[in-house]
Amino acid sequence: MKALHLNRTGTEPFLPNAASALTVHALEAGQEAEVLNFLAVRPLHTVIMAGMIRDNGLVNSLNRGTFHGCRDDEGALVGVALLGHVTMVETEDTEALRLLSQLAQQHQRTHVIIGEQERINRFWRFYGTAGQAPRTMCREILLELRFPIEVMESVNLRRATLADMDLVAPVHAQMAFEESGINPLEKDPEGFRARVAHRIELGRVWVLVEEGRLIFKADIQADTPDQIYLEGIYTDPTERGKGYGVRCLSQLSRMLLEKARSLCVLVNEKNVEAQSFYSRSGYKKRGAYDTIFLHTQH
Repeated sequence: MKALHLNRTGTEPFLPNAASALTVHALEAGQEAEVLNFLAVRPLHTVIMAGMIRDNGLVNSLNRGTFHGCRDDEGALVGVALLGHVTMVETEDTEALRLLSQLAQQHQRTHVIIGEQERINRFWRFYGTAGQAPRTMCREILLELRFPIEVMESVNLRRATLADMDLVAPVHAQMAFEESGINPLEKDPEGFRARVAHRIELGRVWVLVEEGRLIFKADIQADTPDQIYLEGIYTDPTERGKGYGVRCLSQLSRMLLEKARSLCVLVNEKNVEAQSFYSRSGYKKRGAYDTIFLHTQH
């Protein structure tokens, strides 16, 4: 099986090293089951890619990138990568990591690379100076929650509707700015609001709103039978310390754990307050991640 791959300009091929027995190719619609089975070996660490495939399939503009597979000489998958706005790689094979890293060098509009610390260190050695330059880096802690969890007093937590857009979008944009240094409402307001609206329409945004004020918000970024990945968890700063956040997260967690084995979230290692919040909510540390935000070419 010969592999031929186009770089971001669509004019030049990407070919693996002639000495390599592995091949890399863009994954196609219809291969979803095979890819999901491969990712299911490590569901806690592949939930974002698996959730995206379950939502959109392998080929969809909503993925904001392209899924690629690396196969051995018998055609079996040994690596899967999402290359695009967010770049993530899943493989235990060093040669597959090298090939996928070199292919990633050709995607010069990647916003962020995310992965386990050890794996990202190896990825970066291959990605090197031929890839995009790092803009800012941060270490994050992967936290997980499983049953049993403490039952707390219920609150009026509900799914957001499009009527909540003007409450939800600015908060989510500010959280993105604090993490990455880029405010998506300023860089791409139309696209960002469309993505927020799409997530709301999927029923993936939960809110507590009182008297027209957003007290609490949580987003389900990825939803699989094994894992649910949460992001954008927010409590109004003026209401912190009153138990809103813990009660809201507890109530949401009980509902979500009825359909998934566990919940997970990434938190910046410097955000001690957030780590304490998740610890009080029952989350346990499962690993260290590196998040690398890149300079992009326009």
